[in-house]
Amino acid sequence: MTRHSLPPAPQSVAASHMSAAVLPSVAPARDSGGHHVALTADRAASLLAACSTARRASELHAAVVRTGLDSDWAVAFRLQRAYAASGRLGLSLTLLRRTQDPTAIFYTSAIHAHSSRGLHLTALALLSDMLSEGLLPTAHTLSASLPACRGLALGRALHAYAFKLALSGDSYVATALLSMYARAGDSAAARALFDEMPDPHVVSVTAMLTCYANMGALDDARRLFDGLPRKDFICWNAMIDGYTQHGKPNEALQLFRRMLRSSVEPDEVTVVLVLSAVAQLGTVESGKWLHSYVKNSRRVQLNVRVGTALIDMYCKCGSLEDAVAVFHSIGDKDIVVWNAMINGYAMHGDSRKALEMFVQLREQGLWPTDITFIGLLNACNHSGLVEEGRRFFQSMGHEYGIDPKIEHFGCMVDLLGRAGLIEEAFHLVQNMTITPDAVMWVSLLAACRLHKNMALGQRIADFLVAKGLANSGMYILLSNIYAAVGKWEEVARVRSMMKASGIQKEPGCSAIEIDRKVYEFIAGDMSHPCTNEIYAMLDKMNGLVKEHGHVPQTELVLHDLDEATKEKALAVHSEKLAVAFGLISTQPGATIKIVKNLRACSDCHAVLKLISKITNRKIVFRDRNRFHHFVDGSCTCGDYW
Repeated sequence: MTRHSLPPAPQSVAASHMSAAVLPSVAPARDSGGHHVALTADRAASLLAACSTARRASELHAAVVRTGLDSDWAVAFRLQRAYAASGRLGLSLTLLRRTQDPTAIFYTSAIHAHSSRGLHLTALALLSDMLSEGLLPTAHTLSASLPACRGLALGRALHAYAFKLALSGDSYVATALLSMYARAGDSAAARALFDEMPDPHVVSVTAMLTCYANMGALDDARRLFDGLPRKDFICWNAMIDGYTQHGKPNEALQLFRRMLRSSVEPDEVTVVLVLSAVAQLGTVESGKWLHSYVKNSRRVQLNVRVGTALIDMYCKCGSLEDAVAVFHSIGDKDIVVWNAMINGYAMHGDSRKALEMFVQLREQGLWPTDITFIGLLNACNHSGLVEEGRRFFQSMGHEYGIDPKIEHFGCMVDLLGRAGLIEEAFHLVQNMTITPDAVMWVSLLAACRLHKNMALGQRIADFLVAKGLANSGMYILLSNIYAAVGKWEEVARVRSMMKASGIQKEPGCSAIEIDRKVYEFIAGDMSHPCTNEIYAMLDKMNGLVKEHGHVPQTELVLHDLDEATKEKALAVHSEKLAVAFGLISTQPGATIKIVKNLRACSDCHAVLKLISKITNRKIVFRDRNRFHHFVDGSCTCGDYW
């Protein structure tokens, strides 16, 4: 193992704590008769073991120096640990260096102190120093060192070394090894260790569950989870997190309800995970029920972390008013809370409010982060605020020292493209300091299609196909570009390429929540028990909107079909079916909330505006990019989306 020298502790600070003359004194102990009792090594070690602050550690340090006890190994060790426990790691290391012939326990304590605080390189350097001194690590040394390994190569080296020392079978070492392999994504090695454990510790079980969950092996994770005779809240959280991470929010919510029926009480982490699942579903009633649970919980408090998750959930479920109420109820708001609210206003199209919040947070002395600027740029994007977007993008580096990430470049490309500044957007992509991702190319192609710049669209598409960078979204946009100008042979060629590449178009799916149950629809869906009633309402809707002047936008059906067939295809889009179901399933005047996995088509957008006016209903529609609030024939997006 390569030895890395440790940085020396600041001498001026260390020296000030090493000199008894400048330190506060510790009150001398007295016996029951009030007589002074000499400070012994045992008493000093006992006092240091109970020490909880850096100031108290300094006072005791002064006392042991005055009495000459600092050379006692037990006292020196306890003093080193006291400084580490109070966060004074530099002083702890200084003491380690000044200890004559320190044993493995001294190094183990220092390694654990640094590894547990995320100072992985220093922890590993200490292990290297220890080995260089000829000291053999104990099981505790290895279990403290393994969490510092952030790569398989070093982790495997320590595994081999543990095996050589006959320590790999120790329960602490085995658990640390399993956790190391789990972090690195080597599920086979982690499972092999797990299966060898006679009685796996809860930490081992959680590490194995987390490994499977992070890799998306949810069936394996669930089998392990279901087979556990006892499950603590950490195991429940790991399984719920796996479902939430990998786009299975329904399963996460079902598991949470099962947890509530068990004897295990959810904690703050559980609630934050489930709120994320609810946000994915967009089911506001489930979100309100969870909010009520938090209010009545003895264990979970409405703090900054939970409050931020509630704001995010309400925003993504279409209830901006509830998000604002939660925002105002949080005391001592940090920048993460403000970021959540800025992003919420942005996704709902209230761009001016998002920009006003930025001014307010600066007035309160908060410093923006890269997430703040993603929200601000999205706000500009959704309202076509090109100049404001340019200013924010430039200010990131010039005023705040924040290097733009791929997400910031993506926002700018989308902003410029939607505004018709396609050449400027293309120039930005070509001159980026980081490699553009697929989302950025799709944005450019979408802008080419929107503004009918077919020449540039075809150039970009040809480049992506030649470089092997085309994905399903790009192929579909290219197909649409050709179809828009009637090049049906090219459309067929692109679709053949998609088929040959195994790429499939993602089907549009719209969901609506009725009485806390989610119903999903795809275009032309006939699977719902109320299909007859839904289609009867759909026919009524289509008749009403035509009476109000709507002309179906058949040019959006990019297939070589006759006009009547195109009109029928438009009429059964998934969002129209969801709205029809909402109209027959809710009370007159009730708000209808729809979530779709793709961007809304312009024909559905026009129909939903008219339906909101005809039925006197508010319709809240969340597509892949943003929210649309349809009220009395208008949409909050201002038809700019």
